[in-house]
Amino acid sequence: MTTEPEHTNPDHGAPDRATAEHPSHAAETGGRQARQAKPKQTPLEQMGGTTGLVYTGLPIVAFIVANSSFGLTPAICTAVGVALAVSVLRLARKQPVQPALSGLFGVAVASFVAWKTGSAKGFFLTGIWSNLALAVVFLLSVLVRRPLAGIVWGALNGTGTAWLKDKPSRRSYDIATLTLVGVFAARFAVWEWLYDADRTGWLAAARIAMGYPLFGAAFLVVLWAGRRSGKRLGAALAGQRPAGSS
Repeated sequence: MTTEPEHTNPDHGAPDRATAEHPSHAAETGGRQARQAKPKQTPLEQMGGTTGLVYTGLPIVAFIVANSSFGLTPAICTAVGVALAVSVLRLARKQPVQPALSGLFGVAVASFVAWKTGSAKGFFLTGIWSNLALAVVFLLSVLVRRPLAGIVWGALNGTGTAWLKDKPSRRSYDIATLTLVGVFAARFAVWEWLYDADRTGWLAAARIAMGYPLFGAAFLVVLWAGRRSGKRLGAALAGQRPAGSS
């Protein structure tokens, strides 16, 4: 009696020899794939999420409350103390501390200016003029055909400046950069008007309302420009269309 040789389907047969000899191989491969598939953090998550946005406004609120109740010097100490406490809290919770440290530095500089000017509204002076400077710089970058929204986006994402050779991509980044110019200019106009009117309480409210919320809206335009440019450059690289075509 002749026995037919047994055929094993390679897709459903015995496990791979490397997997059989090294049981941990599959687990290591799965873990590596899971790490690679893990999505990158969004800018909001990198800033600490919604709680991070709340934390950035606490030193300002503390400054205004303390100034109205106890005067300028206690208000300065309170604002710096709150900013320092937020940094320590985030560090203890193993949360992103870079936004908190940046906020602490900003509060320290603003407090120094308030102390030197002897006025509570001086606490907001650096923010007012820094937004004017940013508006001018970003506008100039568009005029020289090097929109900063694209430069910064390319640096953060490792895509470089290849988009400069693609006119539609550059136009998209022009729009994104001009949107940021509008944000910076609006901040300067409103904050400077409230500063001149000596409305410190309203100035604090405007500082919070026109901070991350307004910047977040502008960032959506930057994100749109970055994705649009990325798709175009990806298609050009794959030979589907030449870069620079409409």
